[in-house]
Amino acid sequence: MRLVDAYAGVPSADTDRIRQLPSARGATAVSELAGGITNRNYKVVTPSGIIVVRLSDAESSVLAIDRDNEHLNSISAAKSGAGAPVIEYLPAVGALAVGWIEGRTFGGADVREPANLPRIAEACRLLHAGPRFVSDFNMFDIQARYLSLVQAKGYRLPERYLEFMPKFELVRQAMARHPEPTVPCNNDLLAGNFIDDGERLWLIDYEYSGNNEASFELGNIWSESTLPDELLEVLVSSYWGGAPASKVARARLWGLASKYGWTLWASIQAAISPIAFDYWGWGLEKYERAVAEFDSPGFDRLLASLIYSD
Repeated sequence: MRLVDAYAGVPSADTDRIRQLPSARGATAVSELAGGITNRNYKVVTPSGIIVVRLSDAESSVLAIDRDNEHLNSISAAKSGAGAPVIEYLPAVGALAVGWIEGRTFGGADVREPANLPRIAEACRLLHAGPRFVSDFNMFDIQARYLSLVQAKGYRLPERYLEFMPKFELVRQAMARHPEPTVPCNNDLLAGNFIDDGERLWLIDYEYSGNNEASFELGNIWSESTLPDELLEVLVSSYWGGAPASKVARARLWGLASKYGWTLWASIQAAISPIAFDYWGWGLEKYERAVAEFDSPGFDRLLASLIYSD
């Protein structure tokens, strides 16, 4: 009888790392999952069940990722009911194993489907009501850290990037006037981090997780899936039970801040990542939308909605 190599097609270095996980012993099939732009993710079929193994590299620490925090926050997310169960963590190997969720991965069109927005809000509320995370996340701090690295290393900056720093600071000051209580947030809910099991949505990938404002979560979802403004109002209303102008403005401004900050993430990744992906093009698309918002006459009105809110 011909034996089948479960690791056929998997790079030898990744094979060696996965084999060190006790939870992956006896694997009968190993296949890479599409969509990872920071790590390499594998579906591993074992006699005990199916797991997902995430392999990360030490260089990702420059992206403000703390793998120990990610592990602990993933456990908390699982306890909340929003995230997959955590199976195993081997920091020396750079491997995190979580349970497989049987379902369909969302695409951008799914997030832009109005009927899905209340489901997305419900999944976020479930996570946000769960145990607090061991770390905090603040996009203003992250952006400053990224910018310092980009300038120190001479990485690429888009045209006019520094010109918008004063407006970015105005956003920071406006947010500080009426801060929301922080809750455990994923902070990186692009479409591919929603899994639909047919009944409910699961939230995966806790690399950038940390306690943050719920409005950042909503604004980042709006930004990542390029929702039209009217659908942001639906998302905000679904989450809060209403869409007052100040809440919509807060989510929009957090979405703007996220685009501006993640642009630098793309610049760093374009310089250091071994993954074949157009990081620069990915970042420029976000940046061009940020520029349009910074230059828009509506920018001052959004700030005013926060500054003069009760």
